[in-house]
Amino acid sequence: MLENIKGNLIVSCQALPDEPLHSSFIMSKMALAALEGGAKGIRANSKEDIIEIKKEVDLPVVGIVKRDYEDSSVFITATYKEIDELMESDCEMIAMDATNRKRPNNIELAELVSYTREKNSTIQLMADIATLDEAVQAEQLGFDCISTTLHGYTEITKGKKLYHDDFKFLKDVLENVNIPIIAEGNVITPEMYKRCMELGAYSSVVGGAITRPKEITKRFVGMME
Repeated sequence: MLENIKGNLIVSCQALPDEPLHSSFIMSKMALAALEGGAKGIRANSKEDIIEIKKEVDLPVVGIVKRDYEDSSVFITATYKEIDELMESDCEMIAMDATNRKRPNNIELAELVSYTREKNSTIQLMADIATLDEAVQAEQLGFDCISTTLHGYTEITKGKKLYHDDFKFLKDVLENVNIPIIAEGNVITPEMYKRCMELGAYSSVVGGAITRPKEITKRFVGMME
């Protein structure tokens, strides 16, 4: 998948159960719109959505499964169960939470990486990280690429923004890691996307600014409040 997305846009087509567009059919049409707009990859949540998306478009898919667990705040592809589901979806890449937080059932990140490699050595792995240390660790564990997805969303990075100080966090990761870096997290304008690519990001994931009309509407309304 990496060769397809280099220098190009990945569109995240996701809608959780409490969102108006929650539907595998709707997400497949979102992916089609992204394809027609020039996207070169899709990021999608759940086996069901990915299967429907793959019926509609021939773009490579970064697959995740979001699921809450009582004993952990990790919810993006957190356990073996989610890995198994994504294997059945035929996605080209699996993204998983690669933060240093405690995982459900005390599973170690290294164990999950090894499990995935043993089950299917052809699927590429993306590490969703929040800190520079986590990015360095992900490279050491053998991930194929790193995404800045969780910067600002974990307990120790809460409130931080990827784009602060001209994307300083992205710059720090790029300077300290040698595998491809995907810019993701509140990239909400074409100008921000362009800046990420100028700085050296391998690719960028854009979601809410394209596929979440509720959030887009709230930004417009909020400008007048």
